[in-house]
Amino acid sequence: MHGRFDKDYLIFHRFMECPDDSALFDGFAQLAKGLAHPKRLELLDVLAQGERSVDGLASAAGLQISTASALLQTLYRSGLVERRKDGARVLYRLAGDDVAALLTLLRSVAQRRVAGVELARRTLLDRDDAPVIEVGRAELLDRARSGALFVLDVRPAEEFAAGHIPGARSIPVAELDARLEEIPPDADVIAYCRGEFCVMSHDAVELLRRHGRHAAVLSQGMLEWRAAGQPVATAA
Repeated sequence: MHGRFDKDYLIFHRFMECPDDSALFDGFAQLAKGLAHPKRLELLDVLAQGERSVDGLASAAGLQISTASALLQTLYRSGLVERRKDGARVLYRLAGDDVAALLTLLRSVAQRRVAGVELARRTLLDRDDAPVIEVGRAELLDRARSGALFVLDVRPAEEFAAGHIPGARSIPVAELDARLEEIPPDADVIAYCRGEFCVMSHDAVELLRRHGRHAAVLSQGMLEWRAAGQPVATAA
């Protein structure tokens, strides 16, 4: 009995000597706080496309500059973004590809675990006439190497300039109808935009198909491309 008491006392003593882990969990919570706001997530989605100014981010997310600045401050304190001065402007960017990977994981878990997310995705992306064909990243890389593919970036021009898939051509979806002649009529087109849930590439493919073009959507966009550590090209 005495031996059992000594053993239990030793375990209790070692437990009491363990350092407090609250600081560790506080750090986790600080990062999670940066994610716990829909507009902060939207700003991260835009920043996954490349470095942007505060006013550019505000415009992309439909926010007042003061509101965008406050949201970005929280993201910065959470360690999710970095910033630098460029003259009078402050430019923000994702803190690293691991943040892009975290965003893709967050979306994946939410799609599987949160009621309504998958329905919202289908409502946003599905088309009434015919399902949009999706192509994976591996297939895109294989076909692009053979030269048998027209990779179309339909994001805004400033996002293309900040970072795009090497070899892609930039035609923003809002300009696509007027610039169809820039795409060879017999080309197989794969369109991509910001991420897996981005509607712009689906709108582009729908327009191309109405004009009799062969087109498909890259199943994952620039967010997932960065998260996978794939090469990114920039425009001068």
